[in-house]
Amino acid sequence: MAYVITQRCCNDASCITECPVDCIRPSPKDPDFTTTEMLYIDPQTCIDCGACVDACPVDAIFSEDELSKSLERFRDINAAYFDRHPLEPDMSPLAIPVRPDKSLGTLRVAVIGAGPAACYSADELLKRADVEVEMLEKLPTPYGLVRAGVAPDHPGTKGVTSMFESSFKRQTFQYYLNVEVGKHISHAELLQHHHAVVYAVGASSDRHLGVPGEDLPGSHAATEFVAWYNGHPEYADRTFDLSGERAIIVGNGNVALDVARVLTLGPDELAKTDIADHALEALRNSNIREVVLLGRRGPAQAAYTSSEFLALGYLKNIDVIVDEEDLVLDDASQAAVDDPDAEPSLRLKVALAKEYAAKSADPARKRIVLRYLVSPAEVLGSDKVEGVRIVKNTLVESARGLDAQPTDETETIDAGLVIRSIGYRGVAIEDLPYDERSGTVPNENGRVVVDGEPVRGVYVSGWIKRGPRGVIGSNKTDAEETIHLLLEDFMAGRLEAPTGGRAELAKLLADRQKDIVGRDGWRAIDTEERKRGKDAGRPRVKFTSVDELLQAAKG
Repeated sequence: MAYVITQRCCNDASCITECPVDCIRPSPKDPDFTTTEMLYIDPQTCIDCGACVDACPVDAIFSEDELSKSLERFRDINAAYFDRHPLEPDMSPLAIPVRPDKSLGTLRVAVIGAGPAACYSADELLKRADVEVEMLEKLPTPYGLVRAGVAPDHPGTKGVTSMFESSFKRQTFQYYLNVEVGKHISHAELLQHHHAVVYAVGASSDRHLGVPGEDLPGSHAATEFVAWYNGHPEYADRTFDLSGERAIIVGNGNVALDVARVLTLGPDELAKTDIADHALEALRNSNIREVVLLGRRGPAQAAYTSSEFLALGYLKNIDVIVDEEDLVLDDASQAAVDDPDAEPSLRLKVALAKEYAAKSADPARKRIVLRYLVSPAEVLGSDKVEGVRIVKNTLVESARGLDAQPTDETETIDAGLVIRSIGYRGVAIEDLPYDERSGTVPNENGRVVVDGEPVRGVYVSGWIKRGPRGVIGSNKTDAEETIHLLLEDFMAGRLEAPTGGRAELAKLLADRQKDIVGRDGWRAIDTEERKRGKDAGRPRVKFTSVDELLQAAKG
């Protein structure tokens, strides 16, 4: 009997070190770790000990005899990975991280942001050094996109926060929530009170389409819509026109699938989640019956993961529609799929698209329609969105791979709502260098650099470091890399000792921000939201305004 990793996998890799027979791959040392969709367990080697189950922060691992119908296929998905990548025992010695010598004193670090990248960075510091960590976040709540970005129908993914809650109970860690760097404290002042500052602020903006009509009312970024339905205080007052029967999503990554599910799931299903009350009410009154996703390349190059694509087929009362004509692959794509060394996930994406295309649709059901090899050429409408003119694409081989090139063939799709889901983008941070092209802070493995030279005591982690790619757990290995260099610099004497300590920082911030939310305040918010949720039969009912959050923080 083997254990199986399923759709919820966050790529955190905590399970790997707990496995006594080393049967989980890829590991962070493997070259395909950053590009593989999820982790897998070798069914031939697994000894059914269950150690990985306890280590998994998102409840993604099940015994094969406990798999639900929607997860049964992951038994074969796990096995297929090892057919392609036969397990080879890792005989390299374990690298034991070196702790700074106590004679160096207590390391003081400020972590800016409170999302996964920030939390993994703080956690790594707390494990590896005698350290005082202050986490500063402009919202009154921690956890970033885990709280405000993960789809409400994926509650297991949010379980990663329990791991951080345990680590952050110690007094060497302090929250300064509802504190904004650049407003309540400057970058220079942070360095005066710390040996180092780690910026892990994510990517809060979005990419634009660059087509006419993109700014019409009814055309929005997925970042706005996701933040709105998750109760982010800065987006709670947004409105979205759900009066039409069709919505168009530009893009077909996992975020696009999240948005499509939220728009089509029945309100009774959503009412079991922690979706924001205002969003639930709006979706109860929605007229949307069909959501069309536009992918600029073919089914073999689709941005979604095969696991999330597979899960679409198990949604209640929703048909997944794919046109068989869209599944005729170009020669290069077909060769990639037929290659004996092709990744199983690539073949699965194409196979699933064919399975959806072969199914008959029920006109009474809502629909998620996937279109391939199309791009928006114009968002149509005079006073508001009325549709999208799309152009058919063809794939052309280039040095970068297969590029989508527009043809002369166009089509118009009527819709009252357009959501672009083509990627997040980092924004510039005051007093730090910024690469406009990539939307990141220039760095070398986490050390911030200017003209190739490291900036003393300044580091980055997460999306602002590497760009908006990867899943929640991808931030763990990223944070480990950054913190390793930070500790290396501390031990080598390359960091400047702070002139102010914890008490001085607390006084400075208290003088400038009377509504700081600390550990006790966040605990009060969390407790009250969970209580409200229990009363309503939901995981939690969120407060969606800063005033409400601050009131709850005061108990």
